Amino acid sequence: MNCKQFNSISLEEVLLSLGHLPTKQNEKEAWYLNPFASESQASFKLDKRINAWYLHSEGVGGNNTDFMKKYLNTSVNEVLDWAQKQNFSSFHHQQHIKKSEPNYRIDEILDLHNPNLKQYLQGRGLSPKIYDYIKEVRFTIGSKKLYAIGFENLSGGFELRNAFYKGSLLKKDVSIIDFRSNDQGESNIQDRDVRGIAVFEGFIDALSFIELQKSFAGDILVMNSIALLNKSLAHLKNYPDIHLFLDNDNAGIKCRSEIIRSFPEAKDHSGIYSNHKDLNEFLIHRMKNNVSNKTGKQSEKFPEQEKQQTRDLEPKIKNSNGFKRKR
Repeated sequence: MNCKQFNSISLEEVLLSLGHLPTKQNEKEAWYLNPFASESQASFKLDKRINAWYLHSEGVGGNNTDFMKKYLNTSVNEVLDWAQKQNFSSFHHQQHIKKSEPNYRIDEILDLHNPNLKQYLQGRGLSPKIYDYIKEVRFTIGSKKLYAIGFENLSGGFELRNAFYKGSLLKKDVSIIDFRSNDQGESNIQDRDVRGIAVFEGFIDALSFIELQKSFAGDILVMNSIALLNKSLAHLKNYPDIHLFLDNDNAGIKCRSEIIRSFPEAKDHSGIYSNHKDLNEFLIHRMKNNVSNKTGKQSEKFPEQEKQQTRDLEPKIKNSNGFKRKR
């Protein structure tokens, strides 16, 4: 997807996908509360006729690309990468894609067996310890048969990964793992005595957290897309203790700020992997360093501070409310 294609998508649909609804509208325009900051009166105007926006409180505006650059605080390339992963109906309509049924199908959902997928996980620093939380999904797109690691969300959709493919099938949604019983699903959260939850953007980071933990009792929320931030916030209302393990890029920093703004007591643990983009990159670095140590090659890129952060990971979580020893 390029800028021209993304800008041709209805901004109204883009805003809806991010959880923003108009306070008032007519055929020509719609007014929203500021998507970038808190306010009590709507100052964000969408001109439906030209598909453009203007924020009166700041005196800025533009097209879809301008909006998402500001919303995600990121580059045009990252905006287009985000847009490519969405499923905007207005874009499909413009492309005259009329399908009575999707061009993909899920053929099988199995426990993990494929050696290539196991090798991929091993390369990401993940051991059989995390196999209970994933599936092997065999699926067909068009005429091509594929297989990937599948991570299920609350709506029965799957995030998919292998060494050559990154995508999703069926409905996009957040995922919640009850780490205490190894069961995935919401399972009447409101009725359970759950105090703590750890929050991640993607499931590989969540699996990395599980890999690193020796004892943990609580829930794990995986957003699966920063576009699902508002839906994630709705789930987080059920938890007094919120622990954030979000990415250290611009999008992750913005997302972290939004969560802390809604839940000021939320604890940010990104300092544990401050020298890395995310928790999985930190895990891979630690794994490679351990291999170097075993072969007598000390890594010069592994500072003493990072070693201390690795040792501190479990105590920081164990000593916080809601993250109690399970056994």
